[in-house]
Amino acid sequence: MPLMRWWRYLVLRSSERYAVLSMATVALLSWVLLNRAVAEGRKWSEEVFYRKPLGRPYIVIPGRDLHKANTVIGSLRYYQAQKGDTFLDIARYYDLGINELEDANPGIDPWLPPPGKPILLPTQWVLPDVEYKGIVVNIPEMRLYYFRSAGADSTVVTTYPVGLGRDDWKTPVGKFTIREKTVNPTWVLPQSIKEEHRREGRPAPDFIPGGHPDNPLGKYRLRLSMPLYGIHGTNIPWGVGMQVSHGCVRLYPEDIEQLFPLVPVGTPGEFVYQPVKAGIRDGRVYLEVHKDIYDHTLALHREARRVLEKLGLAPFVDAEKVKEVVMKQNGVPEDVTSDRVARVLRPIDSQDGARNAETADAGRRLVLRDSARIGLAPRDKEQPRRDLEGSR
Repeated sequence: MPLMRWWRYLVLRSSERYAVLSMATVALLSWVLLNRAVAEGRKWSEEVFYRKPLGRPYIVIPGRDLHKANTVIGSLRYYQAQKGDTFLDIARYYDLGINELEDANPGIDPWLPPPGKPILLPTQWVLPDVEYKGIVVNIPEMRLYYFRSAGADSTVVTTYPVGLGRDDWKTPVGKFTIREKTVNPTWVLPQSIKEEHRREGRPAPDFIPGGHPDNPLGKYRLRLSMPLYGIHGTNIPWGVGMQVSHGCVRLYPEDIEQLFPLVPVGTPGEFVYQPVKAGIRDGRVYLEVHKDIYDHTLALHREARRVLEKLGLAPFVDAEKVKEVVMKQNGVPEDVTSDRVARVLRPIDSQDGARNAETADAGRRLVLRDSARIGLAPRDKEQPRRDLEGSR
């Protein structure tokens, strides 16, 4: 069994287990990572992950006007692999799921990336086609978006990678509201999960107390109006970017710690299924295509055409560029603007630029307010690894 597949299997088998099995598996996973790091003279620690640059609010300018809208956030970067690195560590530090890093870097060994090899960090995203309000989880890309107001006519979004339900416990599509927020939540096992445990000869307790190392909910939970589902942390961070849960949404511990105090009870939310997304940035059209993880879409090329037509962007794209992006399915936004259209697009005028500057100022004020609200200490500017700034 290939090493990464073996790892996914272990994470899946250790997910939502109890007592000896869970702790033994987690200990094994930790031992593998620690011994690899020691052998290579490198070590990523929990302290490093908790000091990583946390999710930042991005400015959103909704609409379909190529000259004004901005529905693509972030920027692509490159990271130079060093001896002892793994995709699991790199993904967590740069707030990506393991799925995103693997899809964006096909052909590179996730366990032994060659030292000096540039690793594409897919830290740019096309926003889902939704109302920009509250929490949105796009299932195929395994990513959460939190939209909120930054003042009059201004919206910002923060985004985090997530782990979702496995094939036999799929995360459902649907709308919800945040019903309750809990610190150190007790996990009360649903009858269906207890029956599954019994069939497999595993312990099936009625509950696992909050704070217990085998509690899969982690330290923070957002309970949803959708019965049996929640957005929470995890006791196994390496499951983010994998389909390992019984349908709930799992975040890295440091991510849910940031998100938790910012989301009030009553916040609306939605689970959507959009493997194909199209957006606008700087007068150009971008397309982002993900794998159809639950096999809900018959043909991604047809879905791409449908999405572009729905958003009114089909006349502005190059069909061959679209075809190439659909074939890759690598989750990386790519410019598919027709060269003919690009030649006649005017630059953003001064009035649009002034509006964008005002919106950016509102976003910066929100960042400062959030930092004070959740007690964030200033982050070190020095990166623990070599980060090659750039775009593609």
